[in-house]
Amino acid sequence: MSSIVQALARRGVITPPRFVVSNLQFESLMGSHAYGVATDVSDMDIYGWCIPPKEILFPHLAGVIPGFGDQGQRFEQYQQPHVEADGRDYDLTIYNIVKYFKLCADCNPNMIDSLFVPENCVKHATLVGQKVRENRRLFLSKRVWPRFKGYAYEQVKKLSNKQPVGKRLAVVQEHGYDVKFAYHVVRLLSEAEMILNEGDLDLQRNNDELKAIRRGEWAEARVHAHFDTKVAALEEAYGRCHLPDRPDEVALKRLLLECLEDHYGNLDACVTQPDEYRSALFAIGEVIDRFRRTEGHEHPDGGHRDAEEAVPERDGPSSGVSTDDDQGVSDAGPQDDRPVCPEKLEDAATQI
Repeated sequence: MSSIVQALARRGVITPPRFVVSNLQFESLMGSHAYGVATDVSDMDIYGWCIPPKEILFPHLAGVIPGFGDQGQRFEQYQQPHVEADGRDYDLTIYNIVKYFKLCADCNPNMIDSLFVPENCVKHATLVGQKVRENRRLFLSKRVWPRFKGYAYEQVKKLSNKQPVGKRLAVVQEHGYDVKFAYHVVRLLSEAEMILNEGDLDLQRNNDELKAIRRGEWAEARVHAHFDTKVAALEEAYGRCHLPDRPDEVALKRLLLECLEDHYGNLDACVTQPDEYRSALFAIGEVIDRFRRTEGHEHPDGGHRDAEEAVPERDGPSSGVSTDDDQGVSDAGPQDDRPVCPEKLEDAATQI
């Protein structure tokens, strides 16, 4: 695999930040090449992501206070459209790893496609980049349908534009409508169908159909009818889909931190991992607070009673109340089922 971005930078054709080139983790060839419909004159759309210097992702390491004073160097993406080299026109986009994860988790169609490009369209991948690609299904969720449907709808509006400019004008004059936008409509709906029904994506499965549309073999009316029929069918597929409503944020955060640690090394100075023991104590504190708020509930006679009086002691199981045996508790000795005094819980929590 040979990175196009790195090659263009070495030749001085482009001048991205140095870390974009040196810390590039993944680069893929997108667009018509990834969809299997490219011609000899098709543009080269390059998507990828890098890991910027540690101080950019963790600005507190450089003494930055969010919202106050100099906010330091920031980086979300490097974009360079219409780069001409070797008789080709390149469109380049390299993201910060954090933004890339966010866009993928939001099921942005272009980002999801970049995760699932065919192997021959992966131009560069480090071990870290390969790790993300191998875990690409973690990013899939039912968010796919509204995102892909929205993009498809935008393409429907564009294909009917009868006043195009530039290269689009010649296409419309030849076919009566813009076949490029038409094939994107069909492609987006086909991809959404695969993800909803299979939880996977093959970008080139329907490339013969897409090629036919680009050749003008579909009338414009057929594209609109296909859109209406497929949208109705995919609304039903969405209801049956077994994907989660949203990606597992905990799993994605774990993957992100693993990638950063693989690249930077130890992250102890950058990230504080939650302490499960202290988290449990915090939860106990919340229970204590809720318990205290119930101390003032009324007696039947209109007065109030304190927390210890609120739940009476009992000598044995009474009607309608489960015993320890009923709840599967082992007989490990005497069981004290009286309510725990909140002050004792609070003292225990503060002494640890």
